[in-house]
Amino acid sequence: MFAPTKTWRRWHRKINITEKRHALASAIAASAIPALVMARGHRIEQVAEIPLVIDNKAIDNLDKTKSARALLKTINAADDLRRVTDSKKLRNGKGKMRNRRTVQRRGPLVIFNNKGPLVKAFRNIPGIELCSVNHLNLLQLAPGGHLGRFCIWTKDAFEKLDTIYGTYKRASIKEDYKLPRTLMTTADLNKVINSDEIQSAIRGKKQVRPIAHKRNPLKNMQTLAKLNPYAIARRRQSIVTEEQRQKKRAELLENQRKGVKVEYSADEKKKFAARKTALKMKKTAAYKKNILAH
Repeated sequence: MFAPTKTWRRWHRKINITEKRHALASAIAASAIPALVMARGHRIEQVAEIPLVIDNKAIDNLDKTKSARALLKTINAADDLRRVTDSKKLRNGKGKMRNRRTVQRRGPLVIFNNKGPLVKAFRNIPGIELCSVNHLNLLQLAPGGHLGRFCIWTKDAFEKLDTIYGTYKRASIKEDYKLPRTLMTTADLNKVINSDEIQSAIRGKKQVRPIAHKRNPLKNMQTLAKLNPYAIARRRQSIVTEEQRQKKRAELLENQRKGVKVEYSADEKKKFAARKTALKMKKTAAYKKNILAH
């Protein structure tokens, strides 16, 4: 066989015993919350109460599937069985070729204390699973990791939970095990924090100094003015000078467009000549540099 399943492959994972017991206790607690049971898809709208506990006389002596169906109908669990029957369909993929052609939803979980005729009565009903209270299985209490399985308890099985897992006042039969307990008894956190007992023990708040943000004086005018008071006047002067230059340039362009000859003063002519000479010298220096580089 190509690539057979190896015996040394790590098929299972070890989990702490207390962690597994906590998970079981949480799954059992979740099965008693109607909202979680309904969120998982179970039809329990007509069921009298959750958790559903049945008297031993009514369930222990059942030995026929017909009687078991009648009991489920009496406790209004028939809607959940109908959901299971309607959900049956062909499986996707190659599992159809491997003796598991169909899939269906999970129905109620019947939990008993003493194994008797009721196992044969319930085992042939689609969706029904049975489990002993002494050997509760997490895969049955929370299939697929989803809490809220619809559980039907026998009376003696339900009463035995306190013996198996213990209570907050009585120890469990499991060695060194105590039920998980919430640290907060009041879920209203605001009420706890604002209570007089807490507020009287809280230390006063320290006065926090405001953080001084460092700003760049080259970008922030207010910071620059603190360092150099003349900076604002110089900025105003530069703005006025720029506006005058733009205005003068606009007039010059307008006169050139109209063909009016503009006469420059002697000072302006000297400036233009000096600027022209400097530009010529700059170009000459750049030309010599390129020649030397080559």
